[in-house]
Amino acid sequence: MFYQSHLIKELFAESLIIMDKFKVTRVYSDSNGESHFEEMDVPLHDQGMIGRLSEGIPAQEIIFREVEPGYDWSFHNAPARQYIILLDGEIEIETSLGDKRRFGAGEILLMEDTTGKGHKTRNILAQKRKSVFITLP
Repeated sequence: MFYQSHLIKELFAESLIIMDKFKVTRVYSDSNGESHFEEMDVPLHDQGMIGRLSEGIPAQEIIFREVEPGYDWSFHNAPARQYIILLDGEIEIETSLGDKRRFGAGEILLMEDTTGKGHKTRNILAQKRKSVFITLP
């Protein structure tokens, strides 16, 4: 009984931690031009009735995007430092080192590989895909 109670408390505590941050996956280039993934957390702070908010992040512009089902772009750099919020569908990103990860609706990417060898991106699902780009100054 103690073990179950302790396990439930641990799981509940872990879910509270997850609720207090947004997970963002960063794609960046190192000094040799190789692209990598890095997990980041954007902390949220309790603001009472309006919920939990992050600190403000300055932005330059917002771009809405839709791509065709066959979207498959070989190695390229991000055109600017930008967040990408995936609204639907699923993509696979491959770094210059061959690491691959899949991302789906609701996930957030911070693309910072504006130089170097870049990354590949392709649609996984045979459907149009929508996303929002938020470029950074």
